[in-house]
Amino acid sequence: MEFGIKNIVFILVFGLAAAIFAKNVSRLIAYLKLAKPDNRFDDIPARLKQTLFVAIFQTKIFRDKVAGPVHALIFWGFLILLFSAGNSMLTGFGFKHPFDFLGYIYSGITFVTDFFIGFIILGVLMSLNRRYIQKVKRLQVEHEKVEAGLILLTIFSIVTSLLFENAAATKLGHDSQYAFRPLAMFVATILPESPTALGIIYEIGWWMHIVLIFAFTNYLPFSKHLHVLTSVINVFFSRTTPNNTLKKIDFEEEGVEKFGVVDVEDFSWKTILDGFTCTHCGRCTSVCPANQTGKVLDPREIIVQIRNRTMDKMPILLKQKQEKDLAELENREPVEIELSEAEQTIMGKKLIGDYIDPEALWACTSCSACMQECPVNIEHVPAIIDMRRSLVMMEADFPAELGSAFTNIENNSSPWAFPTSERADWTEGTGVQEAAEKPEFDVLFWVGCAGSFDDRAKRITKAFAKLMQIADINFAILGKEENCTGDPARRGGNEYLADTYTKMNIETMNGYNVKKIVSTCPHCFNTLKNDYPQFGGNYEVVHHTQFLEELVSSGKIPLSTDAHEQLHVTYHDSCYIGRLNEVYDAPRNLLQGIKGLDIIEPKRSKDKGFCCGAGGARMFMEETVGKRVNIERAEELLSTGAKTIALNCPFCMTMINDGVKSKEIEDVRILDVSELILEHLQR
Repeated sequence: MEFGIKNIVFILVFGLAAAIFAKNVSRLIAYLKLAKPDNRFDDIPARLKQTLFVAIFQTKIFRDKVAGPVHALIFWGFLILLFSAGNSMLTGFGFKHPFDFLGYIYSGITFVTDFFIGFIILGVLMSLNRRYIQKVKRLQVEHEKVEAGLILLTIFSIVTSLLFENAAATKLGHDSQYAFRPLAMFVATILPESPTALGIIYEIGWWMHIVLIFAFTNYLPFSKHLHVLTSVINVFFSRTTPNNTLKKIDFEEEGVEKFGVVDVEDFSWKTILDGFTCTHCGRCTSVCPANQTGKVLDPREIIVQIRNRTMDKMPILLKQKQEKDLAELENREPVEIELSEAEQTIMGKKLIGDYIDPEALWACTSCSACMQECPVNIEHVPAIIDMRRSLVMMEADFPAELGSAFTNIENNSSPWAFPTSERADWTEGTGVQEAAEKPEFDVLFWVGCAGSFDDRAKRITKAFAKLMQIADINFAILGKEENCTGDPARRGGNEYLADTYTKMNIETMNGYNVKKIVSTCPHCFNTLKNDYPQFGGNYEVVHHTQFLEELVSSGKIPLSTDAHEQLHVTYHDSCYIGRLNEVYDAPRNLLQGIKGLDIIEPKRSKDKGFCCGAGGARMFMEETVGKRVNIERAEELLSTGAKTIALNCPFCMTMINDGVKSKEIEDVRILDVSELILEHLQR
């Protein structure tokens, strides 16, 4: 161990940097504590698994085939370079070759480190090229251009200074006997021969590497690159339930004065952490159907503004809390904190209105493409719905058309103005029975509002019911006892209304001892499967395409073995069984079982599929800005050249039908998967 002036200076610098960093991190943690509690310590094995795959293996990063590998190499390089940083730090504390005890393992570490130094340099240069020369659209945020460039140049300087430090040490013969650094050895060949000059290069490289690490680390809490510190943590605490599952509100809880999110302190600490973690990469925005068709919604901006509001307001709330805690400790009344003019201005602002445009919140289709694409598992949609909740339940501020849907649900148990007494009218002549007439059944067919009242959707309902009868399934419907599942109300922000009908439906189904439910509507399916368990409604819920796949594979529904003509079909993934519940194979397996059928995938499909525009209660709101989402999707499906479009959702059926009609194309058939199966039964 060697110790001198250099080590004393290093320890002073290290102590100062560590103290500043600790203060800044504790400040951020204090902000998280001001937000609402949220239990994110459940299901630890699942959390560790998603951390390993998403955060460490960078699986979601690779969804972008160009930027993904670049970012992954930089990330993995920094993980590996922690050894080099540790080596430099321990050297600063006076330890010479602190990792020699690893022997030839250290040889492997130094080789890989050297390898990744080169990749990081290459990755930074490629990133600079994409941002400033190619000018990739989603990276062109004007006020971030300078900061992004400085960060990339800092990363470049950190690794190049390390490279020259290692190269000089190698040429001086001062490196560890186990070190094996091919790149550093190559760079050493261009360095001067003079030991004095090499010593100067080594010291400059060492100090530059150390000081830049300290400076970079302490800059992070104030920059958009805070994700360097929080991304792995954020992924660990991200939801293990399907995307877009919404947490219930306990309306019976005493002392609750606000419903939904009025301001940042009403978010859970995880949403605030999302704000800290946002990388500003814009991937969420680049796949958002609302944004891509000209709407004001920008998922990245939503999260960025949540962070901006947090950084503006939380310091003031923290001061007020500290005074309150001190007063309680001293057994006195808290003194009102005197706010500066700037602080008064901040407190007078609103999250929704001053930071986030309400119109952006209502443009969301809740398709969860943003969450699927986010490389650090930020939860955009639940945050948006939470803000919708406050607009609806606290301010009664929502689109007029949505108000009509709410009124209809309240009066008719359906978002459409049809009386409950007509729910089972479609069964006339089908032999389908209601549970009240047939209390002993194995499967409850949840028809849904669209399937009960919409003329086109009723054809799907009848087709699926017919298939179940062919398969000799013992099923029943609730009929007049069925109410809206609450999905349009819940996703539209009216949680109180959704809560009412959720509990009513659960009481009805439990009265019939329901165990298994099948639904032709992905929105009903998702709500029954993922939202109802929070209210005590625990059932086996399957989508009708899953149910049919099982019946076909078991031979209960025999498909024709004759192929009269080649059938070219393009298939549209509903967001609510696709991205939200990862049901991609069942519908395709069904279609592929039809003799002579050829599936032509649209450009955006499966987990990269494009929304029809009806989710998030948008089915009941008008599109008045930009291009209609359903037209964008219809054009994409038509561009495949297929003459049949296969769907799995009554909402998608309405939207895609309207989109195709707008193009004045008449020779394309739009059918539900169940209708195609019914057409190709073995006669």
